[in-house]
Amino acid sequence: MPRVSATQLFEDTRGKLQLAWAGGRASPGNWLDSERINASAQGLIGHLNVIHPNWIQVLSPTEIRHLDELGTEGAAQVLDKLASSNLACVIVSDGQAVPPSILAMAEARPVPLLSTPLTSIQVMWIMRPYLARALAEYTEMHGVLLDVLDVGVMITGQSGVGKSELALELISRGHGLIADDVVELYRIAPNIIEGRCPAMLKDFLEVRGLGMLSIRTIFGETAIRIKKNLKLIVELQRASAEQMAGLDRLPLRPERASVLGVPVRKVILPVAAGRNLAVLTEAAVRNFVLELRGFDSTREFMRRQESLMAGPAEPDGAA
Repeated sequence: MPRVSATQLFEDTRGKLQLAWAGGRASPGNWLDSERINASAQGLIGHLNVIHPNWIQVLSPTEIRHLDELGTEGAAQVLDKLASSNLACVIVSDGQAVPPSILAMAEARPVPLLSTPLTSIQVMWIMRPYLARALAEYTEMHGVLLDVLDVGVMITGQSGVGKSELALELISRGHGLIADDVVELYRIAPNIIEGRCPAMLKDFLEVRGLGMLSIRTIFGETAIRIKKNLKLIVELQRASAEQMAGLDRLPLRPERASVLGVPVRKVILPVAAGRNLAVLTEAAVRNFVLELRGFDSTREFMRRQESLMAGPAEPDGAA
């Protein structure tokens, strides 16, 4: 289960948010994961809210002014409710001085208290996509993830079927490598799966007979991509002559695979002598793009065939 601690959140975003650790300290409870968030009625990040508290509370000048207007007793009640919620951290925005009451609460809880010169809106603009990715549902798949014609394509198949050789051919044709062998997949939105490469395997492609190849060194920076949304799965299957002859040449229902609950278009490419898999993969990607635009090649061909079989319409009044 992906998990983000307050310390990791600080380290990952301190550059973009210009964060400083203003007080408090991290404790074993100062962490976030999707299971805890989904089981709670709390929001993820937002302005100070005691009625519907957030895991990450942002204090802008408006919230700090509101606490001042409540007076000592009223502010203490609000901070008591805040401290009793499942609070991961507090961020004071807009370069505001940290109120002593907030600092005392952070030290007593303990809760990490961070400050930034950025506005509260800028903090949430940066933090929300970061948290969406850091806390996304996660799985791993065996295969090679490539950027082919700006489409994230996962090449899968049994060991030794030729996945890496096909990937190498596609890279030599100008396409990009994201990950080989182990592909990390994150569900960053209800219908979006993002593929990334484990740090250990970054830039490398294993090809039988050649060993580990540094794709960045051999082909240059343009041959590498950091991440890509998965849109198409190309599964390689060994096929004999008899199996090739028995394939459905006009499949009416597109294949789909489920990845973290998201349906992903799937194409099965039989592997046989004389087949140019790189060209076939590029053609599959181009055809997939046409499908996204509403053009179905198979149905268009069948529509034309049915039209020809029906023959020309007879003129009105014909005997």
